[in-house]
Amino acid sequence: MAREFGRSVRVSSQIQKELALVFQRDIDDSRLGFITVNEVVVTKDLAVAKVYVTILNVDENEKSVQVKLLNTLVPMIRHHLAKRMRLRHMSEIRFIYDHSFDTGMRVSELLQETKTDSEHE
Repeated sequence: MAREFGRSVRVSSQIQKELALVFQRDIDDSRLGFITVNEVVVTKDLAVAKVYVTILNVDENEKSVQVKLLNTLVPMIRHHLAKRMRLRHMSEIRFIYDHSFDTGMRVSELLQETKTDSEHE
């Protein structure tokens, strides 16, 4: 019987959990804002992990600066992550900003506007 979830899915889930803890406890950089890890996608060979993050309470320019900063801190983050996980080889980490939260907030604003417009008619 085949497993319901492949190894890459299980590793993705574990990396997401451990990264959240690393950001809370191990990374003490005042330049970083409030970061949430939305999703981690690991390739089938576990070589590369794309980490989709959202950064709250910053403007658009600051979001790209924060993602660049995260990508420069990858060696330190990867070191902390490797200590927490039981893998022979730690995946290469790439941080990518996840725009889904911003899109959801914009859709919510538009729905609220149409609701108030229809109430005034």
